[in-house]
Amino acid sequence: MVGSTHEALHRIFQKDPTLLTKALQRVLEVPFPEPREIAAMNVDLTEIEPVERRVDTLLRAETDEGTYLLAVESQGKPDERKRGSWPYYLAFLYEKYRCEPVLIVTTQSSATAKWAAQPIQLGLRGRESLTVRPLVLGPDNVPLIADEREAVRDVPLAVLSAMTHGRGRQAPAILESLAAALKTIDRDSAAVFVQFVDSCLVDPQAKQMWRDLMTAIQYFWRHPLAEQVREEGREQGRIQERAEMVLRVLEWRGVPVSDPVRERVNACADLDQLDIWAQRAVHVTDAAELFVEE
Repeated sequence: MVGSTHEALHRIFQKDPTLLTKALQRVLEVPFPEPREIAAMNVDLTEIEPVERRVDTLLRAETDEGTYLLAVESQGKPDERKRGSWPYYLAFLYEKYRCEPVLIVTTQSSATAKWAAQPIQLGLRGRESLTVRPLVLGPDNVPLIADEREAVRDVPLAVLSAMTHGRGRQAPAILESLAAALKTIDRDSAAVFVQFVDSCLVDPQAKQMWRDLMTAIQYFWRHPLAEQVREEGREQGRIQERAEMVLRVLEWRGVPVSDPVRERVNACADLDQLDIWAQRAVHVTDAAELFVEE
């Protein structure tokens, strides 16, 4: 299981490196040249001196206009130490590889995005010796994708949308659209995206809803979390958990749940029937539609 947003970020950009260049071109409207080839690189920027420095993800992009190094940092909150480390990363990368380095910062916070986008200027005011201008991907510029058709058209961009917007009232539509879109791509890619979204969702309710959606559509990804879900299923516990999941999905989607509906779901001891209701809960507009026989 991916243990942190940083590691998840590294995994997803290794799986689909073009996600970065697409984001630069489409989201930030940066005229980044179309890469012929992108390769992951060692993220360790440590020198011989015992000072460890690492970027979250480092990719090399070969283009017709030259070679670029894409250094990606996931930032949860403002950190003034970055005023020193980010310029260091870029200078070190240029000195070591003699390629143009590009700093990209991703965040789920509008305030952090605003902070990260501020130029870092070192030297005399007005005659700075060094200026660093990070390119920032956050909730204010990444498109919000809450429509299934849009998510299917560009699954990686829908993943970025879930990462930056997947919380609060918008979470159900965003996560449901992405869950549907994942069924249209190969399972290996989907497994990486599932892990990434699970690691990046900071809202506990959104994270639980994402896990419920993955279970409701019977999409058991190759991920230790799937084993945990299956192991926790021992008969009575699984029945109770699945009944609660049916009701949670309805409530998160804003579908009113009457007492008779709640009582019938909680009284059901048939796990297969609860599975059917869980799948229906993702789509119905009236809770009574759970019980309509097809």
